[in-house]
Amino acid sequence: MLKQGFGALLLALSFAIGALAQESAAPVTAVRAGRLIDVDAGRVLTNQIILIRGGKIEALGDHLAIPAGATTIDLSKMTVLPGLIDCHTHLADGSQEGNIDPVYQLKRTAAKVALESVPNARVFLESGFTTVRDVGVYRALNDVALRDAIAAGYFPGPRMFVAGAYITITGGAGAMTGFAPDITLPWDLRYGEANSPWEVRQKVRQLAHDGADHIKVLSTGAVLTHGSNPNSTEFTPEELEAAVDEAKHFGLRVEAHAHAAEGIKNAIRAGVASVEHATLIDDEGIALAKQHGTYLDMDIYDEECIQEVGKNGGRPADFLEHDRNLGEQHRRNFTKALHAGVKLSFGTDAGVCPYDRSVMQFAFMVKYGMTPMQAIQSATHNAADLLGKSDILGSIKPGMYADIIAVASDPLADIHNLEHVSFVMKEGTVYKQVQ
Repeated sequence: MLKQGFGALLLALSFAIGALAQESAAPVTAVRAGRLIDVDAGRVLTNQIILIRGGKIEALGDHLAIPAGATTIDLSKMTVLPGLIDCHTHLADGSQEGNIDPVYQLKRTAAKVALESVPNARVFLESGFTTVRDVGVYRALNDVALRDAIAAGYFPGPRMFVAGAYITITGGAGAMTGFAPDITLPWDLRYGEANSPWEVRQKVRQLAHDGADHIKVLSTGAVLTHGSNPNSTEFTPEELEAAVDEAKHFGLRVEAHAHAAEGIKNAIRAGVASVEHATLIDDEGIALAKQHGTYLDMDIYDEECIQEVGKNGGRPADFLEHDRNLGEQHRRNFTKALHAGVKLSFGTDAGVCPYDRSVMQFAFMVKYGMTPMQAIQSATHNAADLLGKSDILGSIKPGMYADIIAVASDPLADIHNLEHVSFVMKEGTVYKQVQ
């Protein structure tokens, strides 16, 4: 028996030594960075060398020796920064048409919607977003499939952390509405419906079983849902508390969609990790968010797209009515939250705007009070913290995933330069090369 145990130990050690040897023999990539934004310290480093092995950053410094045989990437004339993270996307809802009116989902099979989502992932990655927190789909679990297909290397896209489905009340925000009452929806379009604390718990358990990375609940009505009202509260405090408590049992965090002030405060008190939109947050809500350390994920750019499409007759009239006068209030409240010292992450509601326009929110965040460094930190350092992944994402330093982007001009001098990403690397693989 003792001999068997000793043999097993030797076998385990040999495997461990073999794995270490294989890792040390992996090819090295060296990136020469002319200017490197250190988002953790809020400073700029010059003439840095980044050594990458096995998809992770092995070393960083200005006097590093580049190993013989290493592949060298010259970004010495560029500004280098961590891959961007968008904490509020909808990449798996199909083509842009599907985000103008959700009833579009009833005109497509689930397979068609999933295949239409593949280009969304590529566009987002090439815009500089190497990671996203995808916060819900109408066709339940389409986002799980998209995440897994990207991870398997079937096609390029950002690293995805997905919600699986919305958890919402009957007919509430995120529900499929706007059709005749005698139509019965397929399971994947009513997956997340819940109308009591126990039903909410059941949905959290099901989502955890089906592969969700986090949980999305809807605390108030929505702008882009038929029959909804963004000024109304939907889930009760008890239902929100049930979601957060149940999610904790599975090691999952909860984000809450909320426009109305009372729904925002209910979600914060329940213990959510972030409030999405936070459009009509009041002074008490801002104080609560700061007290609880709750992130606000405020998509202050997409108002431009809602109104732009509306002027061209492309938005349903009830959506435009829901949206009336919300945009400027939202942006003013963003500034108030910023000045109050609330934690802010970068989230765009990608899909409301075309996927290649999410980078335009950086300029709006600066316009409404952030410094360029703060705006970049919201999509790197802060976003990784919200995801609970600061140990592997959100900055360029040893031990982190080699998620690196570069722009030709300095985004700290002009944040609009982030709208023109020239180089994208995710986990050591280059997906967009400097021309």
